Formats: sequence, C-alpha cells, structure tokens
Amino acid sequence: MRRIKADLHVHTCLSPCSSLDMSPREVVGAAIRNGIDLIGICDHNSAENVLAVKKAGDRNGLLVLGGMEVASAEEAHLLVFFDNDDDLLGFQEHIYRHLAGRNDEHSFGLQVIADDEDGVTGFCDRMLIAATSLPAEAIIARARAAKGESLVIAAHVDREAFSLIGQLGFIPPSMSLDAVEASRMTAAELKKQFPDCGRYPVVAGSDAHGPDDIGKRFTWLTLENVAIAEIKKALAGRDNRKAEC
Repeated sequence: MRRIKADLHVHTCLSPCSSLDMSPREVVGAAIRNGIDLIGICDHNSAENVLAVKKAGDRNGLLVLGGMEVASAEEAHLLVFFDNDDDLLGFQEHIYRHLAGRNDEHSFGLQVIADDEDGVTGFCDRMLIAATSLPAEAIIARARAAKGESLVIAAHVDREAFSLIGQLGFIPPSMSLDAVEASRMTAAELKKQFPDCGRYPVVAGSDAHGPDDIGKRFTWLTLENVAIAEIKKALAGRDNRKAEC
C-alpha cells in the first residue's frame, strides 16, 4: 500500500487563463519541487497536453492522471479523468462537438499545445474558456459510457462562480459524482456550509494556473497503485484505502 500526495486539479499552458510558464516539463518540475507525487491534468474542455505531461512525468518519476475540466451548459465545472488515453481522447472529441466558437487570443490568451520537451507544436483555436452545450448530467453519462474507468469530481464547489452549487444552488441527488472538490475550505467546513456535499467524499485541489500554485491544496491517497478503481476505493474508504484532505 502506498500513501501519495495528490493534486488533482492542475492546468497547463493550453488553458487560456493559465500562465504560459505552465508547459509540460515545467508543470512536472514544479510538482516535484512542491512535494507532489500525483497530479491530475485538467485543462478547460481539452486534453491536448495530457500525453506530453505524462511523458515528462514518466521521465521524472511523477505520476500523472489524464483528464479535463469540462464546463457544462449550466456553466458548472466538472473534473473528468480516465485511466485509458483512448477513452480520454474520445471524450475530448465528444466535448469538441458540443463546444462552439473560436478563441480570440487578444481577449482570452494563447492556448498552447506543447510536447514533452516544451516545444510548441501548435495552438488550439477552439473557444476552450466557453461552456459546452451539454448539461452536467449528460457529461457524466458520457464519461460513464467509456470502455474503461472514469472519475468525475465536481470542481471547487465552495466557490460561487462555475460550481454546481454556485450555478444550481444545490447538487441534484441523482448526480453520479465520485467526489466534490474543496478549493478553500476543509472537508468539515464544506459539509457544514453545504449539506449536499455530505453525500460525497471530499478532495482538495489547487486549481493551479501557475507553477507556484501546484500543491497548495492536496489530498493524501492511500492505495495499492494509481488507477481510478483504486482512487475510488480510497474515496469510499474501502479495503484499507483512504483519502484525506
């Protein structure tokens, strides 16, 4: 059994609101410098830089979980992760089909696609900062339809902006979430202020948009290996697995 320090909410230079310093190699280096063992890469509505970060992570001994931060039609953000890269890229194509508009670099910033050596390989011209036309329930259903395991976390539910609670006022009981993310509060504070969160495990994530932010918020995971099935067991507190934040 391993106890690892995880920050499951990290952006790269692909996100237009992120620092251009958040290149794949720098993200990996900053995570290691900040004492993090596992990062979750989740750029806005895209996974174009996930494979590059994974390669850089493999070279340097950092564990990387691939995903994205999807903006629902309600403008609520969901962190969606997959074990399988093909599942992730297939999910990305589905999200792209429901994402309108083209990026205005002057208004919103560059959306840099980079390789594992930090070489710029292109720019994403889709409007990644926008909301998709998919309701939150439909996003979750599509993630669950993948061949492999998926992990769905409601992002920063303790914020008014771009969270399920901020946008809807509550978390629908039917919503198939694996966890909720606290960006500022402790788990106890979150559950006290937002009783709906008491139905779910709580993780802490940094929502890092710059290198120094990585690891400012984190979750301790005790598990056998880094796989979504193991993370789900840790969140549920099953089979001696644990999640602590």
